[in-house]
Amino acid sequence: MRMRMTRRRALLGAAMSITLLAAGCGSSDDSTDEAPAATTVSDADVEAALQAGGNLTVWAWEPTLTKVVAQFQTKYPKVKVNLVNAGSGNDQYTALQNAVKAGTGVPDLAQIEYFALPQFSLSKAVTDLSAYGAKALDGTFSPGPWTSVHSGEKIYGLPMDSGPMALFYNKEVFDKYKIAVPTTWEEYATAAEKLHTANPKSYITSDSGDAGFTTSMIWQAGGRPYKVEGTDVTVNFDDEGTKKWTGLWQGLVDKKLLAPTPGWSDAWYKGLGDGTIASLVIGAWMPPNLESGVKAASGKWRVAPMPQWAAGEKVTAENGGSSLAVTEASQAKTLAYGFLKYATVGDGAQIRTDEGAFPATTAQLTADAFKNKEFPYLGGQKANEVLSEAATQVATGWSYLPFQVYANSVFNDSVGKAYTGGSTLQDGLKAWQEASTKYGQEQGFTIK
Repeated sequence: MRMRMTRRRALLGAAMSITLLAAGCGSSDDSTDEAPAATTVSDADVEAALQAGGNLTVWAWEPTLTKVVAQFQTKYPKVKVNLVNAGSGNDQYTALQNAVKAGTGVPDLAQIEYFALPQFSLSKAVTDLSAYGAKALDGTFSPGPWTSVHSGEKIYGLPMDSGPMALFYNKEVFDKYKIAVPTTWEEYATAAEKLHTANPKSYITSDSGDAGFTTSMIWQAGGRPYKVEGTDVTVNFDDEGTKKWTGLWQGLVDKKLLAPTPGWSDAWYKGLGDGTIASLVIGAWMPPNLESGVKAASGKWRVAPMPQWAAGEKVTAENGGSSLAVTEASQAKTLAYGFLKYATVGDGAQIRTDEGAFPATTAQLTADAFKNKEFPYLGGQKANEVLSEAATQVATGWSYLPFQVYANSVFNDSVGKAYTGGSTLQDGLKAWQEASTKYGQEQGFTIK
């Protein structure tokens, strides 16, 4: 449910132009209640702002923030928070982009997924939080999300949650066909063939083309197709890690071992429930989605570490997750940062974890109560033992494009054709690279 409304949405990127000529134009009135950014805002300043009170507008679709806002206003009764669902994923990004350009109606804080954050930081729509003491939070979050809110030395948001990848599988199906839980991708491919041979109606997983899944898989395989240094951008899907993934996955596509079922569709939920889709390689936020969307399979599913490219390795990637960022146009940045810390580091972090969000904070990830939680849906498994470990194993060095929202929106125009026999994955990625390069150049980027 949570990620259904974010990473897996079809993105309408045409409305998300980020021409660099507009960079720095975060508001028609750049004045704020703040000291210049070079001046450090102390914790005492933040607490004073919270005690003095004021009004904040927060744009977010994440449902657990409702309870966070309620508890925050109880603790700080002079602060009134207007929590607005301006749409999820790209719908909100388009609205935020339009508000920034118009110089009016910009919220004080906005939920922005990690893959989209570079787009808003480069255009100076969100604030560098370094002056507010955010650098002191180093070590507070797991490595993947913490890296994702950085651009060089600057910090443009604080992590709300995370999505380290793992293997969710239907134990009943695996047991029925005597399939061992794969620990490597070679074993995974063998399991895919064994399952589909035993039951032609069953598939190891589904994939009809998804930009977020593809980039996460390339990330784990060691591919680093994107490099970003300001407005200098490299896009190159011809690296070894990318080819490692396409080589494996193309074999599954060619042998028709993947269910051609779009993720988050009714047919997808049905397949997860009746066993015809037997596993998912996906972010750690998945359990609540299974519980709410695949009730018929309660007790049948389990979670295991993500398969590896070499036996004995322990490497994952992030798949989904969001930050909460303070906008540059906000006239109450210190107050906004106070709410931001409460929601992501303070009491809000535990509130959201208790409500089902997968945390990005090390305190929650390492807590005995969190790791020892038994999931009735997963047969009583202490799934967070696996998932919290995965959060420590995210590969480093990954970057997203500063126009990733647009790039993802045209993914199926190129890579998507590989799933219908119109191309190969590697050729599709080359076409995606060319489309991304063309768009980036049109927006004023130097593309290599």
